[in-house]
Amino acid sequence: MAESRTLRIGEIAGLAGVSPDTIRHYERIGVLPHPPRTLAGYRRFSGDALQRVRLVRNALAIGFSLSELARILKIRDAGGVPCKELRSLAKEKLHSLREQIAALTRLRKQMGKIVRGWDHKVAYIPKGKRAGLLESLEGIPPTPAFRRKKK
Repeated sequence: MAESRTLRIGEIAGLAGVSPDTIRHYERIGVLPHPPRTLAGYRRFSGDALQRVRLVRNALAIGFSLSELARILKIRDAGGVPCKELRSLAKEKLHSLREQIAALTRLRKQMGKIVRGWDHKVAYIPKGKRAGLLESLEGIPPTPAFRRKKK
């Protein structure tokens, strides 16, 4: 839904709840089309651009990446129909979420056992003595939810 009035970068950023730098970044990576510029070089965005920024923000909020969105929106902007690809991406994300939730559930159980053990140690340690809580973690395998990713 295009508005007849155009918006400056600060206006569109404010209406979308992002910074002007975010708008520039979206433009650079291709999730937001380059807007026309005034003779002085100022960007002039349409209401469509505001809707696009809101669409991108909503998609980011549910787990899509900017690179995924750039690819999908490029197809869509060229007249293509990326619906099946988008659905496939969403299905992968849902699977990943399920795995993360399962890992976090395992971590919660493990952490509960650790804290209960620490409660016992702390309750019976003489005043002014260390209970060796961190040392008691030795031998506990890292939980997948918190393993560092190798770069």
